[in-house]
Amino acid sequence: MATQANEVALQSTITCPECGTSVEETMPTDACQWFYECTSCKVVLKPKPGDCCVYCSYGTVPCPPIQEGGSCCG
Repeated sequence: MATQANEVALQSTITCPECGTSVEETMPTDACQWFYECTSCKVVLKPKPGDCCVYCSYGTVPCPPIQEGGSCCG
């Protein structure tokens, strides 16, 4: 049974750097997510410098375009 190397994960767990709350989210495949509001403390997360989206900065899995070896959002 072989696994496909090009299979893209769509689930990522975002952890808020302010309060430590972690939430599993489904990443969009057709757009970047530049902002994410923490479900607990309501702080709005933005990507860290050099990252393309909140999933690349705070998630357990980078966004789908980065997983595929490309660049995110152009």
